[in-house]
Amino acid sequence: MSTTSEAPDTTTATKPKLKTSAMIASFADPGQRTAPAPFGHALVAAAEADPRIVGLTADLGKYTDMHVFAKAFPDRFFQMGMAEQLLIGAAAGMAETGMIPFASTYAVFAARRAYDFLCLDIAEPNLNVNVVGGLPGLTTGYGPSHQATEDMAIFRGMPNLTIIDPCDSVDIEQAVPQLAASPGPSYLRLLRGNVPTVLDEYDYTFELGKAKQLRPGTDVLFISSGLMTMRALQAAEQLAAHHVDVAVVHSPTIKPFDTTTILDELQQDRLVVTLENHTEVGGLFEAVAGVAVRAGSGRRIVPVALPDRFLDAGALPTLHERYGLSTNRIVQRVLAELSRDGAP
Repeated sequence: MSTTSEAPDTTTATKPKLKTSAMIASFADPGQRTAPAPFGHALVAAAEADPRIVGLTADLGKYTDMHVFAKAFPDRFFQMGMAEQLLIGAAAGMAETGMIPFASTYAVFAARRAYDFLCLDIAEPNLNVNVVGGLPGLTTGYGPSHQATEDMAIFRGMPNLTIIDPCDSVDIEQAVPQLAASPGPSYLRLLRGNVPTVLDEYDYTFELGKAKQLRPGTDVLFISSGLMTMRALQAAEQLAAHHVDVAVVHSPTIKPFDTTTILDELQQDRLVVTLENHTEVGGLFEAVAGVAVRAGSGRRIVPVALPDRFLDAGALPTLHERYGLSTNRIVQRVLAELSRDGAP
């Protein structure tokens, strides 16, 4: 036996392993403050105050944070199995009897598989059913079968349906009781697991149907929703080093859209950029553009969004960089647009 050995190659030993799993992937930055399962805990708190609240899931309790509710209220929790259409139909029936259901599944299944049931059983009679869709947009590396990149586009045309795209744990915790108290149906794009806590550093409270300015700025206006508000705030800080003053307006309610606030923000002469974790077709960008056109504004609006195609599988940091959602790519895009417009 030879006693000679080579020293192991340790050049990559300390690099974090990138993960693709839909269950464990997170968009939180290393070392970022997070809150565990904010939706589950907020639903428990709301249910303690209102005995009409019930929870349902389609075999995804653990992966939509509904398991927190199931543990606290086992008699008010209903496991419907891998049957999303049944999930929605059952939630509609419960709402007809006066209950307030929160029904969770993955966003792709709610939007693609159960659309007709949600439309005719819940939205048409305007029932208080709250559909909770996990893994919205590019929050999983599992590829097109799990990436709900077009869910808001699918749902924006449905009458009576409120659509919420929360930024962080603060948005989720404050949105849940307001959705329970709202008389009609809702669709919540769920951020699950260890969710970043961002908005508590700003003078912000979630209000259903309202967009809010988080920071002022004279050169660029970011209008963002969902996790991209976190990225917008990060990019604004980095752009300040380039002497670019960026305002950030967070619009967690996609429908009904806060036309008044957005039009007020569009009055100033700034580069306007929308940022969303969704395809550029049918989401926040087109909502903002629609508001501008209807008001007669000739403003150019630049979308930072996912492309209109099925996306790759892989690790989230890699995919966010590839498709332009990373903070670095946002900064590069804004500087390029300002240079194009002749800004200093």
